[in-house]
Order: sequence, then structure tokens, then C-alpha cells
Amino acid sequence: MSVLKSLLNLFPQKTVFAHCDIPCGIYDPTAAQIGAHTVLRMTQLLEKVSREDETSAEHDIARMTHVKEKHGEMVEEELGTLENDYFKPEHFDANSGLQDLLKDAVKLSITSRQHIDLEAAQKLLEKILQISEIFYKSKGFEPVRIPSGFPTEGEMVIHK
Repeated sequence: MSVLKSLLNLFPQKTVFAHCDIPCGIYDPTAAQIGAHTVLRMTQLLEKVSREDETSAEHDIARMTHVKEKHGEMVEEELGTLENDYFKPEHFDANSGLQDLLKDAVKLSITSRQHIDLEAAQKLLEKILQISEIFYKSKGFEPVRIPSGFPTEGEMVIHK
């Protein structure tokens, strides 16, 4: 072992964790909203897959399922970041249902990924919108729901 390594071993080491390995302070629920819309849209499309050409249907199902999985995972990752890095005890105290909203949204994301369940995908989007409203209020903004403009015909939460 080199002398440098021996010297470094004398110093205490501490592992630290943050949202992006740097406490950057950049948090936003928009990615979770887009992810939830994508999960919903893929579910809508999966329900409409035509079985006239089985090979084409299998191809479409595989691609849509892959996209739904990827965006469901993104939703869960974004929620984890908000829950573990952004929301503090005072946010949970001020919004008594926030912890349950986060847990319910993760469960709905998992259900939406495991099944072709339009109701679960719609509920997932609604929970994400509610979390987004709480997030913007916690930043001192007024949250506003607007039409998303997406084929899901759902809404997005933005702030004034």
C-alpha cells in the first residue's frame, strides 16, 4: 500500500447523499406529471391494440409496454426525490395527507406498470396533480390546473 493511501486511511470517511450528489435545490414535479401522462397514454393505446396482424400487435404491445415501464419508473424516481429530498417535516405537518398521496401515487404507478389498468393510470395522474399543487404552494406559488394539450385530455399543474 502506498504511503498516500496509508495516510488517507487515517482520516475519517463519511458518505453523503443528495438529489443529484450536490444539494442543488432544483426540484420540480413537472417530470412526474409528464411521466404520469405518458403512462396514461400508453395504457389508452394498449387498450386499443388491433389483433388483426398478430406480429404487428406484439410489436406495438412490446414498444408501448416498454415506454409505460420507463415512464412509470421515472414517476417513482421523481416522487422519491420530492419525498426524500424536497419535502421536509413542516411540509408534511402543513399537508396531513401528503405522505399518503406520495405512497398512493407510487402504488398506482406500480399497478399501472403491472397491468393494463386505465382507472389506475387515471388515478395516478390525479395523485401527481395533487402532489404538484402542494409542491407549488410550499414554494409560495399559486398552483393552477390547465389543459395539458396531450392526447390524454388531462391537465397539468403549473404556477402563477
